Parts: sequence; C-alpha cells; structure tokens
Amino acid sequence: MAILPTSQQHVPWNKGKLIGQKAPLKLKDIWAIRIRLQLGHKTRDLALFNLAIDSKLRACDLVKLRVSDVSQGGQMASRAMVMQRKTGRPVQFEITQSTREAVQAWITCADLKPSDFLFRSRVSDSPHLSTRQYARIVHRWVGDAGLESGSYGTHTMRRTKASLIYRRTRNLRAVQLLLGHTKLESTVRYLGIEVDDALEIAEQTDV
Repeated sequence: MAILPTSQQHVPWNKGKLIGQKAPLKLKDIWAIRIRLQLGHKTRDLALFNLAIDSKLRACDLVKLRVSDVSQGGQMASRAMVMQRKTGRPVQFEITQSTREAVQAWITCADLKPSDFLFRSRVSDSPHLSTRQYARIVHRWVGDAGLESGSYGTHTMRRTKASLIYRRTRNLRAVQLLLGHTKLESTVRYLGIEVDDALEIAEQTDV
C-alpha cells in the first residue's frame, strides 16, 4: 500500500487544539480582566466585558444589542429583554450597577443614539461587531490576564455568571431561565455540573 507524502496526508481538524466546552472564568479572573481594562481606559471593552458577563447571551445576540435594548430615555435599565436568535424565545437579564456605569460611559464616549448598535464594528462593511471579532477580543482579554487563551472563548462569557450562580445556589431552574434554555437537561450539560459535582464528592471522600 502506497504511503502518501507528508504534504498530502490528512491532518485532523482538531490536531493541536483544545476540544470541548470552554471554561468559565473564576472570580479572580473576572477582576483581573476588569481591572486591566479600567487601568487601560478601555471604555468600549469594559462595557462589552461587563455586559457579556451580566447578560449571559450567546455571541450572536450580544453583538447585535442596540442602545435601546439597555437604555430608555437616556437612562440605563436595571433589566433588559432580548429575543434569542437561536431559539426565537425571549430571555431577560439583569444589568448590575457597575455594568450600567460602564455601558453608559461607552454610550456617552461613542455618542451613540438609541437606534445605534451598542458595539459598532470598525470594519466598514459590518454595522456591528461580528462574532469573529468578538472572539478575538475575548482571546485578547484572557491572554492579557495571563490565562491560556485556548481554554476560553465566547461561550466562557456566557457560562461564567451562570456557573457562579449555580455554585452559590444549586438552583438549576433559575440558571435554566437565565440562560434561556428550553430543557433542564440542556442546562445540566451546558454547565457540566454532573461531572463537577461527582468530582467534588470524590475529593471529599477519603478512603
């Protein structure tokens, strides 16, 4: 049987890549990134980071947020509701005080109008930040914070607060509603909690 030259051999698409769910950020990681953005006066990135954590939205929904989705009459809302692109179902999320301040600062800095996309693209043929651009930004955040960028991605931002809420409350139903999942099983798989909980039990069992 003939052996193909190295240049013609099939290379697996996942060779050298980390496969599987992207890890959520820990509290210390959130603050490491947030402080760097604050010290660097990264007004847009701080607003994007904070809103990504609070909203728990998929990248495709986050990048399409408009000013009117989070602000009414020039005042930041404490809660917002958007229609999810993937499911076609509405989902609500809270906007914490620090996020409201960061987003308002960005709206003022960028002189955005209510109908404007909150995070406009700097590429002329795109009206808003693309998911690809957002992914690059996330990788830059985690890399600058000294984390292994390959272990994190845009779903990291969606999973982070949901994971923290579950760890504190063990309330799966609440997390399901916050993520906009139609099935509880989806939330269990998404958080990977069965494996994590099993490991925690094992670690506490000395034999």
